[in-house]
Amino acid sequence: MADTHGTEASVFGEGELKVDFISSVDAWHSSRPPKPLFIAAPMAGGEYPVVLFFHGFEILNVDYKQLFGHIASHGFIVVAPQLYITPLESAEMEIRDAVKVADWISSGLKSLLPTGVNPNLHKIALAGHSRGGHTAFSIALGRDTKPSINFSALIGVDPVAGTSKSSQIKPEILDFKRGSFELDMPVMVIGSGLGEERMGLLLPPCAPKGVNHAEFYNECRPKCCYFVVKDYGHTDMLDDDALKLTKCVCKSGKTREPMRRSVGGLAVAFLRAYLEGEKGELLGIVKEPQIAPAELNPAVLREV
Repeated sequence: MADTHGTEASVFGEGELKVDFISSVDAWHSSRPPKPLFIAAPMAGGEYPVVLFFHGFEILNVDYKQLFGHIASHGFIVVAPQLYITPLESAEMEIRDAVKVADWISSGLKSLLPTGVNPNLHKIALAGHSRGGHTAFSIALGRDTKPSINFSALIGVDPVAGTSKSSQIKPEILDFKRGSFELDMPVMVIGSGLGEERMGLLLPPCAPKGVNHAEFYNECRPKCCYFVVKDYGHTDMLDDDALKLTKCVCKSGKTREPMRRSVGGLAVAFLRAYLEGEKGELLGIVKEPQIAPAELNPAVLREV
């Protein structure tokens, strides 16, 4: 891999690698994936870890283009399936489709990547936003259907497990007991400070208290870390031109760029720490969270 490491703050800016964005919609050969994919990959030849990212509720995978580009520019391949378009598909079906994509990666991903770019199949991270965070955690926990590949890390970006404690998405993975998640991989949970606030009197919060990032982190065991991007909302890591409905339904910060850069930088620091064994950047952020573009409070790392 190219050496793109620098100071802790460097993870919050674009990396040195140029990025290619790839859609699988035009892939009609035998390695066609089970779901349409949006991929961000370095253009420079080499072997790179893979991040399998699941989109949020009623959000398109392409709406994360700037976030994915940020992560890929630091030396990672981001693979984002479009698991559904309408909310009619159940979360359980979403998980089964996500597992199919995970199983496809080992045999099919390389054929869609730029020449000379190879996925490191021994370093694959699960990640997801909103309901996609629930999907990622469900797969990591082995609920419903288990994939044939192993995962090395897990990231939840403002994960949501339902509308309330009594109305969880199935499979119900939260049991509201500290440290109850039996996970054999390091975990990072990123929350939004405004996600549990209502946009208006008639609209529910996009990340309701009790089933949002705080409870996901509460149920994690070491090794785990937890960051809340204080003054930003549930969809503020999306592109500026993402579906306008996301700003009408979810309470948001002033601009999205600081949230995107913060989430992207945290993901890069975490992945380097636990996929590449280079913890300096992650430890630096925990020690001095003010280096992030947006305020991080709390900023916690538990390793024991």
